[in-house]
Amino acid sequence: MASTSETPSSPVPDTSHHARPPNLSSGSFFTYPVTYAVSGLLRRLSTEPLLPKLMSSNPPSLDSSLTMEGVYTPPRRYASPFQPPPLTPLTLEGYKPGTKDSAKLLSRQLAEEIRLLVPPRLQLVDEWKLAYSLEQNGVSLATLYKSCEEYRGKRGGYVLVVRDSGGAAGPVQIFGAYLSDPPRPHPHFYGTGECFLWRSSVLPALPDLSSLPPPPSADTTYAQRHTTIGVPKSTNGNSALSPPASNGGSRSGTSTPERIRFKAFPYSGVNDYMIFCEAGYLSLGAGDGHYGLWLNDNLEKGVSNSCPTFGNEPLSDEGTKFGVLGVELWYLGAE
Repeated sequence: MASTSETPSSPVPDTSHHARPPNLSSGSFFTYPVTYAVSGLLRRLSTEPLLPKLMSSNPPSLDSSLTMEGVYTPPRRYASPFQPPPLTPLTLEGYKPGTKDSAKLLSRQLAEEIRLLVPPRLQLVDEWKLAYSLEQNGVSLATLYKSCEEYRGKRGGYVLVVRDSGGAAGPVQIFGAYLSDPPRPHPHFYGTGECFLWRSSVLPALPDLSSLPPPPSADTTYAQRHTTIGVPKSTNGNSALSPPASNGGSRSGTSTPERIRFKAFPYSGVNDYMIFCEAGYLSLGAGDGHYGLWLNDNLEKGVSNSCPTFGNEPLSDEGTKFGVLGVELWYLGAE
């Protein structure tokens, strides 16, 4: 019986559970995990001493700003000793050479008071332009609207100045408003919170007390004692013993500017009724059926009441209704 020889085949090794690199010997197979573990331990030991050094290298301000509760405390800040330079004195441009001083409503002293309340970007403007004057341009609200067309679209502001007739209540007053946008006929209220109303009055000049004797309570130990009897006055009205006065100047050689009582009424935030203009009138501020300032189309009559927009008091001492003697509108901003 013929026997058939069979060649045994070698079993296929199972590499699914014990895979190893092909070029590693049996000795390196056992040393590979040990080497990896030892090198990782050495790296850890070499980096741990650096941690305290890194923590100690932080600035003291950062360490002190973190409390035990983990609340950040900002470092203390100090005010800068450097102050901004003073503003350049204002220049008012636009009055005609023949305009009388009595017809000029806005003085430089009053303009400086208003300047402190306008937006900071416009405080740097040192030249104000007269856009409209009732004395120079005529009595018409339409002319006032037209005079603002050349400044429309520019980032500037407008100062409205009004002089009332005074009436029986007392002397005339100067008051007005600051407008963030030019006055023009518009179907809705417009303007920003930069608008405000203001009023002013000129205080009487202080009397000259230099020639009066000291009060009884004053120390007169070193005061000069003298008696003057029958001193005749000179023909020009000055005392014969007084030194001659300089032409048009005070005794100190400098002129004293007029004292102004100024009061402003900024935007209150109650409503947004800043500016509303039509062909028949101009108004600023409103609410509760009242206008803060209202002028008719002929610029002859006006109304001023307390209004929620600015929380103002009536601007004229003449009453809620007043007569108008003068109106000016000034532009301040880039040309």
